[in-house]
Amino acid sequence: MYSVYVVADAEEDIFEIYRYVATHDIPGKAETLFQNLKETIFSLTAQPVRGHVPPELERLKVFDFLEIHYKPYRIIYQIIEIDVFVHGVFGGRRNLQDILQQRLLRV
Repeated sequence: MYSVYVVADAEEDIFEIYRYVATHDIPGKAETLFQNLKETIFSLTAQPVRGHVPPELERLKVFDFLEIHYKPYRIIYQIIEIDVFVHGVFGGRRNLQDILQQRLLRV
């Protein structure tokens, strides 16, 4: 069993998504989305290696990070020994190349 940690940047991503949905969609949808994202993230305790390398990072030859999806959201994470660190949760329509380079690679 792995331990899952959501880093501060990813927490902020989740809250931004929550705020956006709460403001622009039907009441209650933001809470359901939040619960489903949380469930998807913590499912990584059992099977973290099921993810794949984000194409934006693969093009840069960076293979340390994986992603899973709760459509249309992408959950980017890293496995270090028996710990999983969630680094970001992004809408699938966003161009992530620059975000991933800055946040994950600190370029």
